[in-house]
Amino acid sequence: MFIVQGEGRGHMTQAISTYNVLKKAGHKISCVVIGINPHRYIPDFVRQQIEADIVAVECPGFVMDSKLKAVKLIPSILKNIAKLWDFKISLQAIHKKINEHKPDVIINFYNPLSGLYNLLFRPAIPTICIAHQYIYLHPKYVFPKGKLMDRLAIKFYTGLTALGSNKKLALSFYPIDNYSKRSIVGFPPLLRKEVFEQEIDEGSYLLTYLVNSGYAEEIIRWHNGNPEVEIHCFTDKKDLVEKYNDKLHFHKLDDKKFLQMMAQSKGLVSTAGFESICEAMYMGKPVFMVPVEGNYEQHCNAHDAFKTGKGIHDSKFNINRFLDFLPTQKHDPIMFRQWVNSADEKLLTQLTAL
Repeated sequence: MFIVQGEGRGHMTQAISTYNVLKKAGHKISCVVIGINPHRYIPDFVRQQIEADIVAVECPGFVMDSKLKAVKLIPSILKNIAKLWDFKISLQAIHKKINEHKPDVIINFYNPLSGLYNLLFRPAIPTICIAHQYIYLHPKYVFPKGKLMDRLAIKFYTGLTALGSNKKLALSFYPIDNYSKRSIVGFPPLLRKEVFEQEIDEGSYLLTYLVNSGYAEEIIRWHNGNPEVEIHCFTDKKDLVEKYNDKLHFHKLDDKKFLQMMAQSKGLVSTAGFESICEAMYMGKPVFMVPVEGNYEQHCNAHDAFKTGKGIHDSKFNINRFLDFLPTQKHDPIMFRQWVNSADEKLLTQLTAL
């Protein structure tokens, strides 16, 4: 059984990757519980690619500002406290599904409801946690300087998601030693099989992915001053005008189309979600990362990816910096691909070793 954090795309695509590996090895995923908040929805590609009982429950999430750009930390905390009764209903729904399906193993993709469930219900079923955020609990992980309170908060939240777990698979841009004291296993990114099937070439356009639709206005503003640069932008913006002009196009979220266009792009301009960065790195595409304002996790992702030399980051969509960076970028993806390609075997080894 999977319990998945539905905030953003990354945890859901990691769940799909894990599903494919386990199904190929003869295992059965009987149920997938996905935590969502009122501003999100379960994308169609999840239901299309996972054959299981898929259930949506309300889950703690972030409060965004009026422009749907920045995370508001204090309102997020207060809102989640006010919705504790709703989360109790979600926990009861999880308990019902566990009793119905009687899974041998629960795999948690960074959903805090899984940690709370283990704390309150004390199930005898082993739990494995999978997410890149578990690297924050590793003593060798180097955080960006400053933002002490954010650092403490993200470590607390990450620990909450992992309460009662047997192992934590910490997905990382690079190999890192295991830390047995806290059951942390350094682990490759779990990318979808479609990533490996793409024909890669250098195209004439930039690809953008915006997890928060409010950033679309920044892309439009920059493009108006640089109309000669072709951009294709994927976003969940509801009032979508697909063809802004001959050089700027908006696309509804579509995982297959997104990967196909990434494979033919010059590079990726994106908020700093772990999964999209890894997909671009595997294809050898340079990345320009703009962390969502107030999202410390994305701040860490941008800092970490920058250390690998595979991209640059900024607080704004100053895409001119990226255009200047592209001619100097000589990224060889071979080592990263070898690291990613080892994931399937490592995953089965960790699961069967419970």
